Amino acid sequence: MAEQILQINHLSKSFGSNPVLRDIDFTVSKGDVISIIGASGSGKSTLLRCVNLLETPSSGEILYHGKNVLGRGTNPAEYRAHVGMVFQSFNLFNNMTVLENCVVGQVKVLKRDREAARVHAMEYLEKVGMAPYIKAKPRQISGGQKQRVAIARAMAMDPEVLLFDEPTSALDPEMVGEVLNVMRNLAESGMTMLVVTHEMAFARDVSKQVVYMNNGVICEQGSPAELFGNPQKQETKDFLSRFRG
Repeated sequence: MAEQILQINHLSKSFGSNPVLRDIDFTVSKGDVISIIGASGSGKSTLLRCVNLLETPSSGEILYHGKNVLGRGTNPAEYRAHVGMVFQSFNLFNNMTVLENCVVGQVKVLKRDREAARVHAMEYLEKVGMAPYIKAKPRQISGGQKQRVAIARAMAMDPEVLLFDEPTSALDPEMVGEVLNVMRNLAESGMTMLVVTHEMAFARDVSKQVVYMNNGVICEQGSPAELFGNPQKQETKDFLSRFRG
């Protein structure tokens, strides 16, 4: 059986008196590609932000190789080097070149020497087709290119798991495909990925597991064939019926 990397137990999150996540349980094993789908406001992005410690859960556990990262003694920056995140708004440093964006985290967090970090960054910038743009600043490249740089930056940290928070939702339609192709290649290479997405074809064709969330709970989960081909719950059927053309 594949090695378990993350285990989420009874995770809940409220903002004030408003519960956003309720009693979430799931596991992420090495090589998994898990897509999280659901309507806007169902808690998907909050779940990812909790897993990445950008939000502090109200209750529950997040076990990384069996250790609860919500306990004392966790260094969030160090943990995030292992559990990286790609945001819908890219979050690149606008004052740095494409290459510097992919080097700075390696030097500051992983303490790599700058030349080794540069070589490593170039390897991933080549993989995502952005090597010709290493001297450009983010404002000089398209949204799709920015997102490919953001993926290269995350990969250069050598994460064990990569979280994607709606990575194509801020892109023009013609740029969506180029980012999904990079993600598809990552999945085929064995990268462990947790993807919040509205791209149903990606969820159906690339995922090993699909999680459908509704109103802050996991309503249904299973293989793409199970979830798309034979959903068990009425809410899942209603949600998916909107995407069947």
